Amino acid sequence: LKALPRISAIITLVFLLLSIVVLVAVTLIQIHQKEVLLPGLKYGIVLDAGSSRTTVYVYQWPGEKENNTGVVSQTFKCSVKGSGISSYGENPQDAPKAFEDCMQKVKGHIPAHLHGSTCIYLGATAGMRLLRLQNETAANEVLASIQNYFESQPFDFRDAQIISGQEEGIYGWITANYLMGNFLEKSLWHMWVHPNGKETTGALDLGGASTQISFAVEEKNVGLNTSDIVKVSLYGYEYTLYTHSFQCYGRNEAEKRFLAILLQNYTTETTFANPCYPRNYKTAFTEAHVFGSLCTEDLRPESYDPNNSITFEGTGDPSLCREKVASLFNFSACHDQEACSFNGVYQPKVKGSFVAFAGFYYTASAFNLSGSFSLHTFNSSTWNFCSQNWGKLPLLLPRFDEEYARSYCFSAHYIYHLLVNGYKFTEKTWPQIHFKKEVGNSSIAWSLGYMLSLTNQIPAESPLIRLPIKTSAFMGTLAFFAAVALLCLTYLVYLCVSSRNQRRSQHALDNTVDSE
Repeated sequence: LKALPRISAIITLVFLLLSIVVLVAVTLIQIHQKEVLLPGLKYGIVLDAGSSRTTVYVYQWPGEKENNTGVVSQTFKCSVKGSGISSYGENPQDAPKAFEDCMQKVKGHIPAHLHGSTCIYLGATAGMRLLRLQNETAANEVLASIQNYFESQPFDFRDAQIISGQEEGIYGWITANYLMGNFLEKSLWHMWVHPNGKETTGALDLGGASTQISFAVEEKNVGLNTSDIVKVSLYGYEYTLYTHSFQCYGRNEAEKRFLAILLQNYTTETTFANPCYPRNYKTAFTEAHVFGSLCTEDLRPESYDPNNSITFEGTGDPSLCREKVASLFNFSACHDQEACSFNGVYQPKVKGSFVAFAGFYYTASAFNLSGSFSLHTFNSSTWNFCSQNWGKLPLLLPRFDEEYARSYCFSAHYIYHLLVNGYKFTEKTWPQIHFKKEVGNSSIAWSLGYMLSLTNQIPAESPLIRLPIKTSAFMGTLAFFAAVALLCLTYLVYLCVSSRNQRRSQHALDNTVDSE
């Protein structure tokens, strides 16, 4: 019987120690063995509604983002059949019909359960900017028709808007630098970091109705009072940009102005020589095709008849073509100022590397040129191509299309004047221009920069944490073993007090016996 308290004390102590071990072990497992589940991918859709065509891009990025900007990648691209949405000015209700085929494909590239949370945006560029200047009601009706269509789709339609030329230039610059790794790069630990000391790349965009130049500048070297200097924040860094958009200087509208200049002072003639068209090529346009644009309105003759037909006959004369194309630009308006491009427009001196995309790339590609090459190579290729007769072009071009093939010579001379006499690229700096269509699997277009900018406004999602033990089981286990430990501790205290009291009683009894 005397041994029982000692045995029970040992058993209770063992239970107390076991409870403490279990409590510590379970807590450490719960803290250190938890699994962090990153938020899933987010998707976004951007429709690039250009002057000549509309392209649908699908982008994705991780929900947690990096410094408030998503790490975006292109997952799908679809070219909408037909011309740009600005061509629907007279029939705005027909504009959305062209989107149907691409939108069906888009639905298959985005998980169905994410359709409702996927934002869709439409950005219209210079073609719609011109239509708005010419007929604002028609432009609004086209956008309203498109908006009604997308509101019936399962996606989260946010906006259909006409973006400014400056925005187009900024977004193109963002796209080019993002794809070339100038904003982010992966470290050895597979973390996204800002590349140390990496220079940004300038962007040259040639569309159908406008052209844009954008590049980073140092604040101390520019006049900040100009509207062409803007600040852009991405991935926690701020950049100062020069960007300018030249309305009516896109390839298609520039060629219309060129044809209009060739037609100046004509009276009863119906056939005109075009030194930029290949020899033995002949085509006819209505006066509406040439003079119906806002860009050629100031060149429209008094006897203008939109239905009258005009024939152009190619002479394939590269020297005369180059001379005539120069008349599209007003270089004398700069008065020999170094910080000026053409038409009296302010521009800091170009420096560093540039990427030339869209129309720049497609024209160079027709001459089997891409990437970086010398100005001499570009000129010799231009002269060789422009000297050919029409019958040989199907053999020279990787892809033959009459509308583009007849105009490549004009485009090349136009690009020469724009880049050399306009933007002031020289024989030395020309090789710093890289003619590119895409980087990796992503197209170089303003739409990606637009999506990157929009992710700044989309809240980041917090990571989900999966614990090794369910919270209810964890709390129950803690409560049970904490109670066991408390009971054991209480019992040990009780035994300790009882043992001390017994010793005192025994000591008092012994003293009484001794005194008797």
